[in-house]
Amino acid sequence: MQTLRVHSPQWRLTRSVSARAIAGGRGPYLAFAAAGILAALLWSYWTTLHGLFRDWRNDPNYSVGQLVPFAALYMLWNDRRTLSRLHFRPCQAGALLVIAAQILRAYGLFFLYESAERYALVITVAGLFLWVGGREVFRETRWILAFLWVMIPLPGRIHNLISAPLQSAATAGAVFLLELLGVTITREGHVVVLNDTITLAVAEACSGLRMLTAFVVVGCVLAYVVERPRWQKNCLILSTIPVAILCNLIRLVITALMFLWVGGEWAERFFHDFAGWTMMPMAVLLLAAELWVMSRLIVQDRATPDSSFR
Repeated sequence: MQTLRVHSPQWRLTRSVSARAIAGGRGPYLAFAAAGILAALLWSYWTTLHGLFRDWRNDPNYSVGQLVPFAALYMLWNDRRTLSRLHFRPCQAGALLVIAAQILRAYGLFFLYESAERYALVITVAGLFLWVGGREVFRETRWILAFLWVMIPLPGRIHNLISAPLQSAATAGAVFLLELLGVTITREGHVVVLNDTITLAVAEACSGLRMLTAFVVVGCVLAYVVERPRWQKNCLILSTIPVAILCNLIRLVITALMFLWVGGEWAERFFHDFAGWTMMPMAVLLLAAELWVMSRLIVQDRATPDSSFR
């Protein structure tokens, strides 16, 4: 006798819902796995992280680095809806990237290159994203992972290569602007004499490197958030360099004029306290003005907006 088989749509619906329920039930396990990976990463790189916090707290040039991880978490939270639609498919190439990071870390430990250990931390994080999340997740978060590089203080040699030219440019620019304002100035190296009475030294701390690192972070976050074509985002990030130099020049010139007009005590307060708070809003306004100018130069096709920085 032949048995009649009936394919019930209700059974298919029940089977489909059960599959989604099983997939949804993996959420807690994935959360525990992510927490375990994070705990292992913190334990493995605890010494490196401690050194980073030490430099962030003691070196004003790189103090903004402590805000970078929080900014990266904000970027991930901002993209949470996009990320939730992606398929997590582990990629073995991420394991190779993690291994390469450990080789770089071993090199830094053996030859006492602290910067190599710190860069290995960033590469390890990127490798874990690729390994666990897969190529699609890595492609969506690649700019956030690249942003983590700016939290690492520059190696000593690169720091000196950048700081010295910035210091010279700050001194020369301040002398030029003060002479335009009618101030008699004499320069010897990084020391200037105002009206043959007041001597000022443009120290390394006045080079503007602190502003440069801070403005680069602000520019990266702003470029990631705004809906603009990629070339405008790239221009915005690159323009943080001249913006930082300009803001530092304005601070130096105002400080020198205050030494001449109101005395050294008020000038010192302005330079170390008030100017530090006012330069950041000034930089944000300049970057916003740059975005406005670029929006006027190019008319974007509204039907096909290019808002990806990702």
